[in-house]
Amino acid sequence: MTESSAPAFPPLPSQLRDAIPFGEVRRALVIKLRHHGDVLVSSPVFTALKAQAPQVEIDALVYADTADMLRDHPAIREVLGIDRQWKKLGVLGQLRAELALYRRLQAAGYDLIVHLTEHWRGAWLCRLLKPRWSVGPSVAGRGKRWKKAFTHLQAQPKNALRHMAESNLDALRRLGLQPTPEQRRLLLVPGAEATRRVGDKLAALGLAGTPFIHIHPASRWFFKCWPVDRMAALIGELQAAGHAVVLSAAPSADERAMVDAIQARLAQPVPSLAGELSLKELAALTQAARLFIGVDSAPMHIAAAVGTPVVALFGPSGDKQWGPWGVPHRVIASDRHPCRPCGIDGCGGGKLSDCLATIEVETVLAAVRELYPA
Repeated sequence: MTESSAPAFPPLPSQLRDAIPFGEVRRALVIKLRHHGDVLVSSPVFTALKAQAPQVEIDALVYADTADMLRDHPAIREVLGIDRQWKKLGVLGQLRAELALYRRLQAAGYDLIVHLTEHWRGAWLCRLLKPRWSVGPSVAGRGKRWKKAFTHLQAQPKNALRHMAESNLDALRRLGLQPTPEQRRLLLVPGAEATRRVGDKLAALGLAGTPFIHIHPASRWFFKCWPVDRMAALIGELQAAGHAVVLSAAPSADERAMVDAIQARLAQPVPSLAGELSLKELAALTQAARLFIGVDSAPMHIAAAVGTPVVALFGPSGDKQWGPWGVPHRVIASDRHPCRPCGIDGCGGGKLSDCLATIEVETVLAAVRELYPA
């Protein structure tokens, strides 16, 4: 029987008895109060909601320092920020800032709130703002005060690991919206100005129009990092194979020191933009690259969000939950350490992770060759 002659069967009725009528939603707030990478991994929620309910005006509530992860996302009307520095304003200053934010949220008149973490602030906002519909995660040990804050509770896997992008989208699934594969990809928009500035920086380095590999060796948590000598050896091999390499790092002194230590071990130092880039510029740099190499970090998620293939080294953190999402990639992780992923800050809490330190340079090179053959 050909596909065209196959009988058409009506779809099965939904088994979700409390699905919300998305056609009636007018204003939605999505809350993600976490670090940069966590916020970026929530970006498909906005894409899927807007694609399937295009009339909805969607706002995001995040920590102010992570706002660039979502700013310029085409599905988001406004990114609202909670500044972690408000606590330095004193009791009255912080209270005024919190009250001003609450009044903005109240004036928006949200009829849907999607809360993506276990943070109590989201539950209290649902109670105070009284949206028609709200969804939050089901959290073991939380009592009636938590449960009654939401109209819907999102179930969490009990015996399996689930990528955080899918876990975030599960909040929409619990409401009755099923994201398509295209809507599940991460998205970060560097913007024209950041792209221009990075183009100028690459030209100043003599790399205008030159294919290059972007390497961001650090994470804010150093127990997730590959040893400096191995990263330097990898770069040396890439240079020998004729690849141009550009390094980056955050402005922090420890990350810049790591890049300096790598450069000191190279016979020929490579171009570096360590400490020189904003988050949007980092995204623009990665978007211009042919390949990204790094560890479990926000820059790794940024690479996936701008569509650049990724080679990611994982140690004690979980690649099944936090690996590169939606792009060609290779995850390099030890198969000799049954203890990983342990989630500990180095073996025994010693800040050095043996499962990372023992990854061989040739293993990473093989992954590079698969994704970016010379």
